Amino acid sequence: MPQAETLLKQDPFAGPSLRLSRRGDLVKVIWWDGQGACLFVKRLEKGRFVWPAASEGKVALTPAQLAMLLEGIDWRAPQRSWQPLTAG
Repeated sequence: MPQAETLLKQDPFAGPSLRLSRRGDLVKVIWWDGQGACLFVKRLEKGRFVWPAASEGKVALTPAQLAMLLEGIDWRAPQRSWQPLTAG
């Protein structure tokens, strides 16, 4: 069994794997791009990443939830940063 599969406890080719630090201010994303494993790491200067509750240790995120998570936005209650001037 490859080391990555043993460490992640999942198929490394099945999609991205996200890990959150204990403090909640650092997230790591590991994925296979067809040529090799890629690692993306992001640390928030202020606040913490909003992480969904896991019932069995794994959580499935939609692409929109992942985008908001990586931007540091609370995906459970996103706030609009602007108000429309007119309707219609």
